[in-house]
Amino acid sequence: MTNRTRTDVLLLVGFCAFLFFYGLGAFGLIGADEPRYAQVAREMLDRHDWITPVLGGHPWLEKPPLYYWQATLAYSVFGVSDTAARIPSAIDATLLVIAVYLFFRRFRRGVEVDAALITASCAGIIGYARAASMDMLLAATFSIGMLAWWAWRESASRIYLAAFYVCMGLGMLAKGPVAPFLAAAVIVLFALAAHEARLIVRTLWIPGIVLFCAIALPWYVAVQVRNPEFFREFILQHNLARFSTNLYHHPEPFWYYVPVAALALVPWIVFVLAAFVESLRVWWVERKSGTGDLPLQFRMFACCWLVVPILFFSISQSKLPGYILPAIPAGAVLLSDYLLKQSEQEMPIAKWMAILHAVVACAPIVPAVLISFVVTQRRLPSGRPLLIALSVAVVLCIAISATLLGRAHLRMLRFVTLIPVVLAVAAGLKLGTTAIDQKLSTRPLAVELASVETHKLPLAVCGASREIEYGLAFYRDQTIARYESGNVPAGEHLLVTPPAWKENVTQATAGRRVSFLGHYAPQDVDYYWVASAKANL
Repeated sequence: MTNRTRTDVLLLVGFCAFLFFYGLGAFGLIGADEPRYAQVAREMLDRHDWITPVLGGHPWLEKPPLYYWQATLAYSVFGVSDTAARIPSAIDATLLVIAVYLFFRRFRRGVEVDAALITASCAGIIGYARAASMDMLLAATFSIGMLAWWAWRESASRIYLAAFYVCMGLGMLAKGPVAPFLAAAVIVLFALAAHEARLIVRTLWIPGIVLFCAIALPWYVAVQVRNPEFFREFILQHNLARFSTNLYHHPEPFWYYVPVAALALVPWIVFVLAAFVESLRVWWVERKSGTGDLPLQFRMFACCWLVVPILFFSISQSKLPGYILPAIPAGAVLLSDYLLKQSEQEMPIAKWMAILHAVVACAPIVPAVLISFVVTQRRLPSGRPLLIALSVAVVLCIAISATLLGRAHLRMLRFVTLIPVVLAVAAGLKLGTTAIDQKLSTRPLAVELASVETHKLPLAVCGASREIEYGLAFYRDQTIARYESGNVPAGEHLLVTPPAWKENVTQATAGRRVSFLGHYAPQDVDYYWVASAKANL
């Protein structure tokens, strides 16, 4: 191993360890999805069942099993915890960064470290690398597959094409048919843009298709045999109906993913847009002269890869931010190849671009420093705290702008941009974990409930959010009954409910002894002890 390689490895290990793994369990699982997916993996582990995902003892067929398998293995090694539930995504993000590094080292030597660190430091990658969900897994398998496909396209080595099919098979196990569908759309769009329709046919390699089927199909066949309702629930409801209707109540405007993608590409979005526009401009000028320029073709491929997921999910009637995560590595890859060209030509940075990039890169420092207030009050504070945060961001912004406009130009872009990224992540973890934990996670509430029990009791909710229901199900490792669904436990139990639902609780528990135990202020819910129905007979 050369000194340069050793330095590269240390850089990548250090940044991935900090950006993806450090403080992974500093706050509890948040939202409805994180605790739900974590609990499904736990129940699969408890049942020693690698086929049927289970939640609350019942089949949960919304998603394929690859994340659950990863989390199950993490639980087996580290024990069941919120940290272990997030480790798979952190590992997936690290593998993606390594793949980007190896790809550029082999095919675009000179910016391999930049490419890897740009990928690692995108806001969307950092965020979802710290989440117990399938989004990072899909993004990693899909993106590594896209890089493998281009490696085959450029080298003609079928080992890369085989790797592409392996990744598509894993993507099929990560989140369903969306992975091979998006890959096909990207390849077709690029082939048409490059006037190489034969690429489509050449990609359909029979040994690769067999390899894809050998990886993806056994679980689909097994789960369908064991659960005849799987096709209806997974394919018809959670893929086709989710895409074509607002069945799951996530409506957003058509343009929703444009700002989402821009935010996910922070702090690099300014240069990504510059690379995208420049690549399209050059392609348009040179389109009649053939497509022999491999660097230009690669940038066009990255543009197709960036655009296709955004357009596809923009058409969908159900939109969530994580859906377009597979597009984000494309922006990093496109920018890295653009920087390689610019650095070779030693082109200076436009003044407006340097300043705008510095502003975008430093802007996250403000909410990161004030994150505790943002989470609890849902707005930025006024006065001295805001002034201090703005001062730090402005000083750093000036320093970055001056550096980029100096003689170093693009050679210092990676270094100066990573400084605010590291500061923002560090500030968020140092200053915001308590507020996030108390306001957005049920971990502290579960601790409070355990403190008032003499023995573990069943738990019910009434009027509480899905986030509270699924969070408590994970942290207490029990099925949560819901009063509104008519599921009122007959035995002694605890009840969590917002104060506004007190009348509903009174009606549902008529004739039973009910004792108020406390109020959890951060999420504005009360908790009660409810006596057994038989105790009042």
